[in-house]
Amino acid sequence: MANKVKILAVDDNSISLATIEQELKKDYEVIPINSGERALQYLRREKPGLILLDIQMAQKDGIETLREIRRMEKCKDIPVIMLTSKQDRASVVESSRLGIFDYVVKPFKGEDLHKRIDRVLSGYR
Repeated sequence: MANKVKILAVDDNSISLATIEQELKKDYEVIPINSGERALQYLRREKPGLILLDIQMAQKDGIETLREIRRMEKCKDIPVIMLTSKQDRASVVESSRLGIFDYVVKPFKGEDLHKRIDRVLSGYR
């Protein structure tokens, strides 16, 4: 597992987290975290290769979490893919302004998620 890219998956929905982990665990080391605050705590210690971040979360939403990630010196360049069922224009614009690499609408197909992750990681390296 040491050579697998670490992907931090942040979603307060346990079913979504389990789905992401199930879809990606063969090819990536998935670190599932169920809140924005816990994600920030993890990022203070570790630097994953990519972050999957849900926009709609109860306490600290994905946009707020992403703002804080971008303020962290060692994490500001980590590629982020937003995962959400929310499709409003303001969320897309704000996410883009904060430097996301892609935006995936839930429910997603596993194959589509893999392709987007592969594209982001291959373009980033």
